[in-house]
Amino acid sequence: MKKATTFADDYEFSLSKELKTLAEMELRETCATRDFALKALRDWIESNPRIASARMDSSFLLRFLRAKKFSVPITQEGIERYLLLRQSYDFFSNLDMNLPAMKTLLDTGYIFAVPQRDQFGRRVIIIRPGVFDPYKYANTDMLKVHGMVYETLMEDEENQIRGYVHIVDCTGVNLPYMTLFTPKEAVRIVKNAENTLPMRHKEIVAFKMHASIKFAADFALGLVTEKLRSRIKFFTSLDAVKVIDRSILPSEFGGTIPMAEMIESWKAEMAAKQPVLLANDKMRVHLEMYSLKAREGAISALKQLHCASSENDKSLYGLQGSFRKLEVD
Repeated sequence: MKKATTFADDYEFSLSKELKTLAEMELRETCATRDFALKALRDWIESNPRIASARMDSSFLLRFLRAKKFSVPITQEGIERYLLLRQSYDFFSNLDMNLPAMKTLLDTGYIFAVPQRDQFGRRVIIIRPGVFDPYKYANTDMLKVHGMVYETLMEDEENQIRGYVHIVDCTGVNLPYMTLFTPKEAVRIVKNAENTLPMRHKEIVAFKMHASIKFAADFALGLVTEKLRSRIKFFTSLDAVKVIDRSILPSEFGGTIPMAEMIESWKAEMAAKQPVLLANDKMRVHLEMYSLKAREGAISALKQLHCASSENDKSLYGLQGSFRKLEVD
């Protein structure tokens, strides 16, 4: 394939039978739907004049298909938005964990994944915004470190199927943090976090949130879908959180392994995926073919473009649209 930056492999499901059953029940993933969808996406990438190059390996494409429950048209839109935003914003490229700001943020444990999975097999991501100094770091540093952590996790197929739990320790977060992003930037970040990142957010738990920033959290809640909103919970302390197995968390949060040890383990996991993350910069789109709003991350702008493309090419989109969206998640 001319546009491929990675090999278009013949996929074989190599995970456990339990994961195979879970993928079929929750994501409608079978051998037949998977083979059809992978071929459809590869053909679409090759024929899409706006995409110059993209990964064609099954694992990369499946992260989007699984996040969108194998709805091919919705997956197409998600992939193109992802590729466009990667290229439109510098902080989504060169995801090098050894850059000075990234190294410091990772060392301090601003964001990391704990080594053990929870009782449902999901990876648990801990975010500690209070250790992010808004006077020392830029908002682009925050977005970049999140990007490299999430990209690392999305390379794992089990994560693609089981999803993620986010635990946000809001200790030390106050009004100065509200100046990191403009309202317009905040809206687009929240909307793209749900619609563009191919991640199954299963639980989002925040605790010790200062009253001065509660209004910002309420504002963000109003921007996401009801399904995601129902999975976001605020607590006064971690002691009040019952959905998380405390034993897998750092000892500072009631577990047994010190946070510093978990951070080093996570950094080693990230380092192993660095060649893949850096090679992702080979993926390109033709920016001049997109509107300014689409390049800035407006969800509606690219959706309109896809609707127009669908009308112009019934043969490309018609059959793929037969994949219905399941509500099981």
